[in-house]
Amino acid sequence: MRIGMMVGPERGRYGTKVERLLADAQWAENAGLASVWVPQIPDDFDALTAATLIGVRTRRIEIGTAVVPVQPRHPIALAHQALSVQAVCEGRLTLGLGVSHHWVIDEMLGLAYERPAATMRAYLDVLDQAFAGPGRVDVENEMFRVHNPLDITDISPTSVMLAALGPVMLRLAGERTDGTILWLADERAIGSHVAPTIISAAEAAGRRPPRIVAGVPVCLCRDDEVEVAARRTNRILSESEISPNYQKLLDLGDARSVGDILAAGNEASIARRLRSFADAGTTDLSVRIVPIGDTRDEKLASAQRTRDYIASLAGAI
Repeated sequence: MRIGMMVGPERGRYGTKVERLLADAQWAENAGLASVWVPQIPDDFDALTAATLIGVRTRRIEIGTAVVPVQPRHPIALAHQALSVQAVCEGRLTLGLGVSHHWVIDEMLGLAYERPAATMRAYLDVLDQAFAGPGRVDVENEMFRVHNPLDITDISPTSVMLAALGPVMLRLAGERTDGTILWLADERAIGSHVAPTIISAAEAAGRRPPRIVAGVPVCLCRDDEVEVAARRTNRILSESEISPNYQKLLDLGDARSVGDILAAGNEASIARRLRSFADAGTTDLSVRIVPIGDTRDEKLASAQRTRDYIASLAGAI
């Protein structure tokens, strides 16, 4: 199982946001991690812009978006941006896409949140051609009428993955993309629902085995601090739990909140929990570091201990 790290979701401290993003990504590369994953939070830094900056600062590490919502952008506009970022990243960009949630697309942006799987399928029709190499993109389907040339880069194809939670989207991810990027999926949800569905769809379509990227919060701490870490995880990472999409996914597993997915405790406890994700079918981890402590210095020290331990596991799980 490849180990990567989530970078860029920290709030506030605007003047140092870019500096911290780049420092985290460069640390991950130097530590030997396989990937960094940049979330697209509705009110925070643009994920593809972040990927561009990381691409300039790094040389080896995979850079993934986790994930860019498709509804606010025409597929040609997104292809234009993604191909430009891919040129900067020299082939290391993985474009994670999703249909987001009703409370983002409808309530925040005022756009239609209807037939999300059909929307993504129509979107992929355009991106498949756009990412195949320089040339014309000629697609007419139920949502798009596109006849547009693109001549940005000959680095192709760009790997695409979907935030796929339900069976329809998981089948689409298996049939048309390189895999799925998950959040709020525990081991049982992955082993009994996600992995069988997406793997079966990929096999039926004649595609290679799909990647399954699981977002997992991690905190290295004393055993008597695990509950503290779980409470902090729920406090800072629970916003997405209000989405019906994520509620359905939680219902398929044993976890009731993001704190239940946290891998916390001593080194052996964390390694055991992460191996259980691998056993369930996870191919890649996107680790979200959760620091604990009463002061800023204590939180920074906690984060560093956890990061150093995660780096020691690269290639070992």
